[in-house]
Amino acid sequence: MNDMTPPTREERVEKLKGLGSSRKRVEDARFTQGKGNYVDDIKLPGMLHGDFVRSPYAHARVVSINAEAALALPGVVAVLTAKDLEPLSLHWMPTLAGDKQMVLADGKVLFQGQEVAFVVAEDRYIAADAVELVEVEYEELPVLVDPFEALQSDVVLREDLEPGADGAHGPRRHHNHIFLWEEGDKAATEQVIENAEVVVEEMVYYHRTHPCPLETCGSVASMDKVNGKLTLWGTFQAPHVVRTVASLLSGIEEHNIRVISPDIGGGFGNKVGVYPGYVCSIVASIVTGKPVKFIEDRMDNLMATAFARDYWMKGRISATKEGKITGLHCHVTADHGAFDACADPTKFPAGFFHICTGSYDIPVAYVGVDGVYTNKAPGGVAYRCSFRVTEAAYFIERMIEVLAMELNMDAAELRRINFIRKEQFPYTSALGWEYDSGDYHTAWDKALEAVDYKGLRAEQAERVEAFKRGETRKLLGIGLTHFTEIVGAGPVKNCDILGMGMFDSCEIRIHPTGSAVARLGTISQGQGHATTFAQILASETGIPADSITIEEGDTDTAPYGLGTYGSRSTPVAGAATALAGRKIRAKAQMIAAYLLEVHDNDVEWDVDRFVVKGAPERFKTIQEIAYAAYNQAIPGVEPGLEAVSYYDPPNMTYPFGAYICVMEIDVDTGEHEIRQFYALDDCGTRINPMVIEGQVHGGLTEALAIAMGQEIAYDDIGNCKTGTLMDFFIPTAWETPNYTTDFTETPSPHHPIGAKGVGESPNVGGVPAFSNAVHDAFRAFGLRQSHMPHDHWRIWKTANQLGLHG
Repeated sequence: MNDMTPPTREERVEKLKGLGSSRKRVEDARFTQGKGNYVDDIKLPGMLHGDFVRSPYAHARVVSINAEAALALPGVVAVLTAKDLEPLSLHWMPTLAGDKQMVLADGKVLFQGQEVAFVVAEDRYIAADAVELVEVEYEELPVLVDPFEALQSDVVLREDLEPGADGAHGPRRHHNHIFLWEEGDKAATEQVIENAEVVVEEMVYYHRTHPCPLETCGSVASMDKVNGKLTLWGTFQAPHVVRTVASLLSGIEEHNIRVISPDIGGGFGNKVGVYPGYVCSIVASIVTGKPVKFIEDRMDNLMATAFARDYWMKGRISATKEGKITGLHCHVTADHGAFDACADPTKFPAGFFHICTGSYDIPVAYVGVDGVYTNKAPGGVAYRCSFRVTEAAYFIERMIEVLAMELNMDAAELRRINFIRKEQFPYTSALGWEYDSGDYHTAWDKALEAVDYKGLRAEQAERVEAFKRGETRKLLGIGLTHFTEIVGAGPVKNCDILGMGMFDSCEIRIHPTGSAVARLGTISQGQGHATTFAQILASETGIPADSITIEEGDTDTAPYGLGTYGSRSTPVAGAATALAGRKIRAKAQMIAAYLLEVHDNDVEWDVDRFVVKGAPERFKTIQEIAYAAYNQAIPGVEPGLEAVSYYDPPNMTYPFGAYICVMEIDVDTGEHEIRQFYALDDCGTRINPMVIEGQVHGGLTEALAIAMGQEIAYDDIGNCKTGTLMDFFIPTAWETPNYTTDFTETPSPHHPIGAKGVGESPNVGGVPAFSNAVHDAFRAFGLRQSHMPHDHWRIWKTANQLGLHG
């Protein structure tokens, strides 16, 4: 064999490991060997540790705080209260929704677990001991945990808001009301529904839950008073935004603040916002002149750090007798807790909930959302969903099921006759968004065929008859879902957070030897950016992915970006990456033409090189071009091979999917067994099928948790009843079913490589699929709607209420 035989084109493509390649995740080698570097791994000389005194009450006045005993404990350095933060103007912070949240309670607490004082000590254990010695006198106040009651009560929760003052999004109609946000044609919708042949109405509740990442939130602040520079390490999903907010709050000029997000053990939206622990560690470092670390424990995280969901969605949907949907009306009562701290784009106080028409061609629709204050923890994060899309998908998929029951139609057929047709894209919904591309019928037919849908329905009918004859106590549920996501936030014209436009960025530097480093404004929390972004650049530049290093999370080195959440990294930063690669290629073309002594237009790109048209033996590889860029004088071309791209997308992207869950339910115990789960995703161009499959598996498991057991629950006086992992359901391998994944591929027409994003999809589509399976099992016995989570106790109660226990 001749070792000098040049590689074939196929071998060159294979070597790149570019788009479509199931390249193994390069970051996993160090993670699986325990060599990650997380915030709690950071140890600095003289570092102090902080811990919070938290309120045991959900609503109370703080009469007094006595820290003498705590300060007397050896090793305690300081106990900070709101009064200590005020001189630095760091006693309050803006929430992501534009509300005002006190960093430490200033005279009143509004939820159990609210931060009252910050103890700083020489080690974590001394700080925890000192927390117990801080004496706080409280005066209990009436508690409101029901949002409907809160809108009727005389009890004023936010006494700091002036009576009658407008909220961030317009007039407030009650002292516990935050905003009313409306979209669509209300009058036209009500008229259509009033005159419709068939109308169904239902209240659909998406309960309060929590992202619960493996790593809790934390930060390390180090103030260098000599040079006036602040360095802040933390579990930040948007490090540049944190830097800007930290500058605005502290008055320290932004160029003197360095924010670093090291490895992060899961985000899921929980680490987008700014929390009191971050601010207090900064203040404590400024006050003491030493580095200060704050790390949440698990109870802190579950009780006080940003919740998700908690939407009461009242829907009305109308249709013809043949099943053609004519209108959709939705009113949401959104429980935001003590502060309006939802991570939503500024112009959309309920996020992208107005995609609640889903995958269906609904001619007229209206949605109104009332935000409400209660005595619960604030937050409202988009837990593995893009700004309330999960709630929207659950709502419409439940309404479709209820309508199918009313019409006595097969729910799969009802969906089919109402899907937006392929030829209708780009499609503008009745609530204003333009869907970029889709082929729903193809995906739906493929899914139904894959699971033998007709066979399953026949088996289900036989099972019902056997149950009635007393031959079995198990029912069969078939959970159907077809969802449409809206991801890639977002166009600056539509999306900003606290006034910061939601573009993203990539900077790429090609070294003389042809390897490269690319830096982005995003930050991976387990999504595999180091693997997939390198694959995008491999296809764009011809440099093998293994020769490209991806760096994120350091504001001193990475270009400005809005971070990673809401499945925006590939649609936005991935596009910036592709465009930066194309800038590199454009310059490389000029260099290649010079080296080959031809005109620029006489060379063409081929995998990893520029080739003279009509003369394939004459070419220059990207490595040869890179070396020449640095070491050869080329007329009219400046040395080096670098590029930066800031990408403001023209539109969102709209991935979609078809999920089917087959579930066995034991009527007597309420136990369930997932017999089959089929998930077809269409996320446009597939960068790395293996990474996509991993994202789908993870998202579906989180969907299982939410639908079948996960809940943040409160009692009547605001005690959080699910503050430990003994109470808050996290699936293990034992509870996790097998998943069958599949795909269709409908590229986005406006994304540079056609990619749409997939990280949120399995949660968005999975929750209604699991829930619909439970409802479907009981459909033959008259169940129309029940509330999640469908734990064994609730399922047992449902069976009992339907009279199935004899």
